[in-house]
Amino acid sequence: MNKTPDIICIGSVLWDVIGRAASHMRVGSDVPGRITRLPGGVAMNIAMTLRRFGMTPALLTTIGRDAEGEELIAEVLRMGMICDHIYRSEDLPTDVYMAVEGANGLIAAIADAHSLEAAGDKILRAMSDGALGREDAPFAGPVALDGNLTEELLQLIAASPLFAAADLRVAPASPGKAERLLALLGHPSATLYVNLEEAGLLCQTTFTASATAAEALIARGAHRVLVTDGGQSASEGTKGDIITQTPPSVMVTRVTGAGDTFMAAHIASEAQGMDRTSALTRALNAAATYVSGETPL
Repeated sequence: MNKTPDIICIGSVLWDVIGRAASHMRVGSDVPGRITRLPGGVAMNIAMTLRRFGMTPALLTTIGRDAEGEELIAEVLRMGMICDHIYRSEDLPTDVYMAVEGANGLIAAIADAHSLEAAGDKILRAMSDGALGREDAPFAGPVALDGNLTEELLQLIAASPLFAAADLRVAPASPGKAERLLALLGHPSATLYVNLEEAGLLCQTTFTASATAAEALIARGAHRVLVTDGGQSASEGTKGDIITQTPPSVMVTRVTGAGDTFMAAHIASEAQGMDRTSALTRALNAAATYVSGETPL
């Protein structure tokens, strides 16, 4: 396998435990369905889609040395990702995400990413020890960051010379962690990927359209943004230059990981030289295909 990464994915790599039911659900519902366990986490979901688009990601995260961690490492290696720089701890268990989805979308979810938060900047050692870069020769390619990182670590990354040459692509892990991205709002090379709710949290308001949300984020200091609004619209742009598209209409069968799929498809499309309009179209198509339950490629 090529040991030189096309992109570095920093953040959560864990087991996704997802329960899905074909019926509408509410609090207290008890219905038949299917429960799956798959590799997940924002950084992992992005990396998996990047692999499908032919890119080779390196993962910077923490995975425990417990049985769950050994299984996860084996699966990640099988997928062709670079795992040489993952921080492995004897004391920290492998993180896990649990969600319940119904025909009416995500019902509830719990993300246990405490090991990632406890590991802190230990996961970044490869960026400074020469493995992927060092202070006088920082990594100069794309870097995907996820909001499962602590606010303190995101602030460190925003100010660090180790990331001064990187093309930062940033996504919140969930609306509940969106405000952590304020640390990177004014970074000169950061692109923020958020949904309408997350954009509202960052701007302390609510929005009804992705273009309006994109304009507001840029006014708050964002270098570049992509704002999605489910099946309604998606907008991409910088100050004074925003484009908006409507995603394909599909039957939604799953939602967990859709935003990560969109982000990864957009990154891969730009890495392959697509123009802005084509990259946004391809990313929306990939996300639509994903939520429909089909394979994106």
